[in-house]
Amino acid sequence: MEMPLSTIAEAVEGRVKGDAQAKICGAAPFEEAAEGDITYAVSGKFLSQINDTKAGAVIVPHDVEGAPPNLLVVNNPEVAFAKALDLLYPPVRQKKGVHTTACIGENVSFGKAISIGPCVVVSDHVTLGDRVTLHPGVVIGHGVSVGNDVEIHPNVTVFHHCQIGNRVAIHSGSVIGSDGFGYKPDGDAYIQTPHIGIVRIDDDVEIGACNTIDRGTLGQTWIKKGVKTDNQVHIAHNVTVGENTLLIAQVGIAGSATIGRQALLAGQAGVGGHLTIGNHTIVGPQAGIARSVGEGKIVSGTPGMPHKVWLRVQRTIPQLPDLKKRITHLEKQLKQLLGKDNLA
Repeated sequence: MEMPLSTIAEAVEGRVKGDAQAKICGAAPFEEAAEGDITYAVSGKFLSQINDTKAGAVIVPHDVEGAPPNLLVVNNPEVAFAKALDLLYPPVRQKKGVHTTACIGENVSFGKAISIGPCVVVSDHVTLGDRVTLHPGVVIGHGVSVGNDVEIHPNVTVFHHCQIGNRVAIHSGSVIGSDGFGYKPDGDAYIQTPHIGIVRIDDDVEIGACNTIDRGTLGQTWIKKGVKTDNQVHIAHNVTVGENTLLIAQVGIAGSATIGRQALLAGQAGVGGHLTIGNHTIVGPQAGIARSVGEGKIVSGTPGMPHKVWLRVQRTIPQLPDLKKRITHLEKQLKQLLGKDNLA
């Protein structure tokens, strides 16, 4: 989509230095941007090369000095670039209405301007808000409620009685409200505990592809406002995830854990059951958290420890074979000096 730079500037609340009517028709990485492309520069590496770019416009922070043809000056170049991408590459929208192959249950409440694609199943007593889009193959279980401006991508399943707020996106292949892993020993066998709770997803949440969010055994699994999850995240029964928290790829959270607000769990981090991760805490990649972590901490490693300690541990591990040899050698020398067969 082609548009003048001034249109982008208005959308991102920026100021143009140069030709506000320059035509922008695409976006590209800084090194590859050509005439007609918009890009951004925020790090020293790219800012030092800003006079050499061939881009049609560069989004930059306020303190930049340079003279390429057109600059778009903003508070946060990365956020502004993301908004520019939305303008230049608008998503393809599914047609409004209900496809003829969709299966709609009884007592379903439809909001305005809904879009239900091919082979969607909407069970009985479901409530869909305004401007809801259900892509092909979506299954919505009995008694589910869905708020306004929700987009559920292909082949998502939302099981019975779960609640989804406003402006939520759920990406392909995710399962919301499956039974948790709750088995009790009965002699040599295991008996599954019925899971009669729900999953509650609040407003402005985005769930990545192939997530599994288990329903509460009793009560609810609660994903609070503004949470964003990457692909292949697993959230077990009765977990609470606080506002505006980020869960990166392959994070696993065991049952009844509580994750605070504005926390970040990096890729493949695991949190044990019934633990608490504090507000504003960062859990590093592949960390294994076996004890609760307070607010504002940065933890890494398995078992989870303060990040600075983990860095020292990482430096020490490769030295352990040599340290073992030195200790063995010292023990032999000490035995000879003391004339004893065993050390106290």
